[in-house]
Amino acid sequence: MNSQVFTFHVVSLPHTQTTKAHSACAYTEKVRNFCNMMSSLGHQVYLYASEENEAQVTELVTCIRRSEQLPGIPQFNAEEKQFKLMNQRVITEIRARIKPRDFICVIAGHVHKIIADAFPSNMTVEFGIGYEGVFAPYRVFESYAWMHTVYGYLYTAMGSDGRNYDAVIHGYVDPKDFPFQPSKEDYYLFAGRLIDRKGFGVAVDVCKRLGKRLIVAGAGVPPDYGEYVGVVGLERLGELMGKAQAAFVPTAYIGPMETVHIMALTAGTPVISTDWGVFTETIKNGFNGFRCRTISEFMAATEAVKELDYKAISDDAIQKYSINVIKYHYQDYFEQLMTLWGDGFYDTTQWRSGPLWLRG
Repeated sequence: MNSQVFTFHVVSLPHTQTTKAHSACAYTEKVRNFCNMMSSLGHQVYLYASEENEAQVTELVTCIRRSEQLPGIPQFNAEEKQFKLMNQRVITEIRARIKPRDFICVIAGHVHKIIADAFPSNMTVEFGIGYEGVFAPYRVFESYAWMHTVYGYLYTAMGSDGRNYDAVIHGYVDPKDFPFQPSKEDYYLFAGRLIDRKGFGVAVDVCKRLGKRLIVAGAGVPPDYGEYVGVVGLERLGELMGKAQAAFVPTAYIGPMETVHIMALTAGTPVISTDWGVFTETIKNGFNGFRCRTISEFMAATEAVKELDYKAISDDAIQKYSINVIKYHYQDYFEQLMTLWGDGFYDTTQWRSGPLWLRG
């Protein structure tokens, strides 16, 4: 079956630029790579963002100036000055361009509901969902663990059940940003925000007990052990990822995707994680890392990772999480949504070719 060509109106966030320099904002990086994926498939992509952009798009529509942006991470509240200003401009600019059956694609939840409400005749899709505040009728979660977590929350709060037109499409990275490194150096890596829920204290404690070299990258107060390198760009992060013995990602909360760990896997670096959330779908003990629950297990993992096959880890990650693979899963999903203009759930025109997982 020939792939259909769509038009996407992709809304970014009011506090960043859509460039690699702002890759520390996970949402911004998802927007940039999502635009690249959809453009590479021949779709029209309108990006509503700030002034600087490195994503492949049909048109960059500037809806907030750098001079209007406030420093730091916003509270993701639709009443915040930045969000109110940008959302109103986005509505105006989309209205000037949108056509029937175009898709509106947003990220970060309720802060963009006002945009969806302004265009009830078009489908608004939340992609890359790693948060609880979902609102759209069409939603793409980053993992089954997170989809079920949100479903449980929604059922408890509102009695909601599952939806046929939700989907799970794992997070994605560009392998060019995290090239395979066959040779490892004598250090371990923690990359992420330095908050307790990210589990950086576990990495520090384990490496301190064992006398292991630890490199720490991310925003926050440096720990009392390890070499702190601050917030780093994609190029430096890719280098650090590739050469590490392993990446610690001991997230304390239910991790929706924790993209940093698939960055490491893509570079051929094992991951040492906790044993819940997305890791139950992505980390196979003894293959690409270890899921741990006690300090003893974390300590043992620092030696066990040295026996793993780095090339196999990288090949597996690229096959699963590369933008060159994930883009076809999104294509399949949007083709499914287009059937809603016809018979929806009862559409049978595709049954012979089947969904992506039957096409080989």
